[in-house]
Amino acid sequence: MLQKINGDWVLPKGKIEAEEMSEETAIREVREEAGIKAKILTPIGETSYRFKNYWSNNHVIEKKVFWYLMKAITTNTHPQREEGFISAKFIHWDNVVQLAKYDDERDILAKALEIIKSFEGV
Repeated sequence: MLQKINGDWVLPKGKIEAEEMSEETAIREVREEAGIKAKILTPIGETSYRFKNYWSNNHVIEKKVFWYLMKAITTNTHPQREEGFISAKFIHWDNVVQLAKYDDERDILAKALEIIKSFEGV
């Protein structure tokens, strides 16, 4: 999870670049924003949301996010400060859903935990 300068905890995400698949974007964004190398285990789902870009005449931007359950290859975090992140941490599964700022991210985290627990038979 990433902590923004305002204190909110969020998941890494970003824009798909030209010639890039959503899986490649997910891996790249986790590496760029959190400093973690990871591999995808399985898709979790998709979410969409809209927001106004106050820097461009309140233009409404629509985003679609593809979420993936990943396994970390490295564990030393390095938050991407130029994107406004002040901390990057692995959060215990007992606390991660409650910590997330946004409802859609809490829903995705709950789905991820269901998948993890099914893998481990917990």
